[in-house]
Amino acid sequence: MFSGHLRFYGFIVILLFAFGCGEKKEEAAKQPAAETAQPTATGSIAGKVSFTGTAPKSSALRMNADPVCVKQHTEPVYGQVVVANNNGTLRYVLVFIKEGLGSSSYPTPSDTVIFDQKGCMYTPHVLGIQVGQDFEVRNSDPTLHNVHSLSKENPTFNLAQPKQGMKFFRKFEKPEVFHIKCEVHNWMSAYVGVFNHPFYAVTGDDGTFVIKGLPEGEYTVEAWHEKYGSQTMKVKVAAGPAATVDFTYQGS
Repeated sequence: MFSGHLRFYGFIVILLFAFGCGEKKEEAAKQPAAETAQPTATGSIAGKVSFTGTAPKSSALRMNADPVCVKQHTEPVYGQVVVANNNGTLRYVLVFIKEGLGSSSYPTPSDTVIFDQKGCMYTPHVLGIQVGQDFEVRNSDPTLHNVHSLSKENPTFNLAQPKQGMKFFRKFEKPEVFHIKCEVHNWMSAYVGVFNHPFYAVTGDDGTFVIKGLPEGEYTVEAWHEKYGSQTMKVKVAAGPAATVDFTYQGS
């Protein structure tokens, strides 16, 4: 009798378990499938910044005030305000998306932007950085430098680095383009562009630039140069081949 009751209750348990599993399977079937992750935007802009006319004559920098600076160069060093490339383009032009991104937000990059003092010159001369990204300032020279930011939207800093190997870190919280100078060596000069998005570039020794990862849409692109100012151009970006945007600056 007892064993018969056990078999009966065991049968009931099996039925309940099977019924419960069936409910769970049915419930799972009713759940909507998870949304497929959207692919990374594949739109891009590519172009160049041409330079016509005659570039201002640049005299060799006089570094005699600091013998350490002189010893680090075997050839003359020239200023970087206007650097015309051999292929008729302009170096150190900051190109970026000015309008068209709407209210989209973008994650802060995890990599650090390095700003160095080497050979008694700021390196790089022009750079871009995203809001909140780490900015590391190094002194690679065995002499005193100071780094004085002339920012308006972000807190200024004016810090000395008297020893080789010293470094400090900063972060910027608001977009702007600002100047950095050194009161110890008055020829040292650089510019930092801070953006709330990752869509910017700086022209190099061939005058070209590429901005990748843009969603499809219409944008206003700005080119900024420390001497020749800003230019803007509208462009439509689609997936596939890069949209072309070319700028031209005129010398004297």
